[in-house]
Amino acid sequence: MESIWWNNKIQRPRFEELKNDIKTDVLIIGGGITGILCAYMLKSAGVDCVVAEADRVCSGITKNTTAKITYQHGLIYDKMIGRFGVEKAQLYLEAHSVALEQYRNISEKVECDFEECDSFVYSLAHKDKIEKEVTALNKIGCSATFVDSLQLPFAVAGAVKVKNQAQFNPLKFVFSIAKDLPIYERTKVLEITPDVVKTAYGKIKAKKIIVATHFPFINKHGGYFLKMYQHRSYAIAFKNAPIIKGIYVDESKKGLSFRNYGDLLILGGGSHRTGKKGGNWQELLEFAKLNYPTSQEVCRWATQDCMTLDDIPYIGQYSKETPDFYVATGFNKWGMTSAMTSAMILTDLVQGKENKYSSVFSPSRSSMRPQLAINTAEALIGILTPTVPRCPHLGCALKFNRQERTWDCSCHGSRFTEDGELIDNPASGDKKK
Repeated sequence: MESIWWNNKIQRPRFEELKNDIKTDVLIIGGGITGILCAYMLKSAGVDCVVAEADRVCSGITKNTTAKITYQHGLIYDKMIGRFGVEKAQLYLEAHSVALEQYRNISEKVECDFEECDSFVYSLAHKDKIEKEVTALNKIGCSATFVDSLQLPFAVAGAVKVKNQAQFNPLKFVFSIAKDLPIYERTKVLEITPDVVKTAYGKIKAKKIIVATHFPFINKHGGYFLKMYQHRSYAIAFKNAPIIKGIYVDESKKGLSFRNYGDLLILGGGSHRTGKKGGNWQELLEFAKLNYPTSQEVCRWATQDCMTLDDIPYIGQYSKETPDFYVATGFNKWGMTSAMTSAMILTDLVQGKENKYSSVFSPSRSSMRPQLAINTAEALIGILTPTVPRCPHLGCALKFNRQERTWDCSCHGSRFTEDGELIDNPASGDKKK
């Protein structure tokens, strides 16, 4: 079950393991697209940095994205204006718009199948939501339009159309920019102290640290285990399916998404909170059988996303108590522009520079949102459920995912193989029996 990107016959750069003690100004923990972009920008700024990746570059969440590059992140802007005001919504939009432009610029230098396209967020039943989002986007400077029909095999109540967004092959992109960066693969961080980071075969002394590990693995600071939960979703690439122009996503978290890669149609959906039941691949297969009866499956994969309390990522200082410690997480299913936004913000912050967008994404902003109560309840249920096996992260009960043959934690989203080996963090070790 490998993604179309990981299956693609592209040259993957290899990097040595860390086998001795080193020093650096900035240590980046995590070699996904966020960590690699941070290193790319820091190196371009003349900052000494090192990436420590526990496995291979992009072997985690990044290889399983659907790789839509857009600042149209579902129906968020009308809600954002209501919660935080026009100015903050404008800054959010601008940050991700600049991120998209950065991808355009870099993609002119590397081969990554970068393609301009229009983006659509549709609703099956809520025309009013679409109209409000169009109004909100136009209020904050984005030229959005309402459309009532799409190149999809079903009717919609309406959709928000935004022009000049993009899609690409994320691994071609990352591997191209990573090859000349200071990266250590198979270098798992085992312990972090105020003075040094310990790995299996060497120590790294760093003045500043960026945690880019999808879900932050340090519980002592920041409270991320309460401020986020993980959401699992599924994708299948089909041949002999229609070529649609644009990228499409349902405004519902349980809806479908669509994009093409060459002559393949990538259909996404089947979503659910990690550790809960959902439609999985079966939902996608049934949809394709009904609507694209001549299509044939090429490959399938799954991924998961960190969901924040207010639809805005956490990018910045890890906590108020850790001035030289930074984080990028909680991308809410929009990892491409959020990764680039993270790199832009963190490159400034670690150099002591101001960044006009940092206040929008500050991890120390208020956590008083309704989702906090839901996350807390899920954690308590998981901790108090008297079954085994247990997740080593905070001791929650694990549930067996029959579709993927994995053990999943509904509290914080850690996942393990059928034999108990760690797949996804925030757990840092294998499951407890």
